[in-house]
Amino acid sequence: MARMFDPAKSPVSHFITYHYRHFNSAALVDAAEGYRVHLEKGGKMLVTLAGAMSTAELGLSLAEMIRQGKVHAISCTGANLEEDVYNLVAHEHYRRIPNYRDLTAAQEAALLDKGMNRVTDTCIPEDDAMRVIDKLMVRKWALAEESGERYFPHEYFYQLIGDWMAMPESERPFQIDPKNSWLVAAWEKNLPMFVPGWEDSTLGNACVAETHRGNLRSLRSMKSGLEYMAALVEWYRTEATDNSYGFFQVGGGIAGDFPICVVPLINQDILRHDDTKSVPLWGYFCQISDSTTSYGSYSGAVPNEKITWGKLGVDTPRFIVESDATIVAPLVFAYVLGW
Repeated sequence: MARMFDPAKSPVSHFITYHYRHFNSAALVDAAEGYRVHLEKGGKMLVTLAGAMSTAELGLSLAEMIRQGKVHAISCTGANLEEDVYNLVAHEHYRRIPNYRDLTAAQEAALLDKGMNRVTDTCIPEDDAMRVIDKLMVRKWALAEESGERYFPHEYFYQLIGDWMAMPESERPFQIDPKNSWLVAAWEKNLPMFVPGWEDSTLGNACVAETHRGNLRSLRSMKSGLEYMAALVEWYRTEATDNSYGFFQVGGGIAGDFPICVVPLINQDILRHDDTKSVPLWGYFCQISDSTTSYGSYSGAVPNEKITWGKLGVDTPRFIVESDATIVAPLVFAYVLGW
């Protein structure tokens, strides 16, 4: 692709364009340039987050992408939603274990006894992170229940961040610079967000637990995944009319499969193939994944398969980088940011 900016003036961009010339490394550069070109042409981008990208501190680059208007909506797992906040308030209590592959079962049990929940090489402190946020969220859920209000999971987080940001800076409970929290950046922009399968998260589990303990009468104060899909439909029908939306998928799973389905849902299920009212297909697609193409998995499906489902078109720029998302995503973001 012809490049309209000079990566030589940007150290990271210069490094990857000079050294990454073949195979997956070249695919990374092509995908990053495609992202930049899509935005340059007036397009917008939805980013999806699977895995443990928040614990991997993707916020160090993603937050700036949001602030600079290079991400316009996010779909993420419930784990990524909450783990960005866990890191925000308890970073100093995290523990990294470089030799995690060598841990014995007894050593893993010892970590459990200390309340250190391991995610690969990083332990999240249960008492300083999860339980602290649990208590704050239970209050918000209970207040909503008392007033008969209902919110999406991410809206409760936006409320919590709003409370913190209204405090004097010295009183905020942050253990990292909030500029490195992607959720704080999303709150600042009031970014549209979709969190499918939120119940598969620590706080989702906690919400159910509070109903069993009697601290919540029901689960009604939490809007559901089906309501997220309905909101996604309304959002896409409004936004994609005037903007070509790209789809940048970090990892696989429900965070990606849920939102990409909105196009065929509208065109095939709501409009029943009425081309006079159809919405545009996704205008750019990139997936970072190390999942292999086998056994019918969504995460390992090549982009072309999505053409058969009415998600992408024949002319949609399509990229797949088969590598570790914790390595690839920050480099792509750095390129788009001109770092």
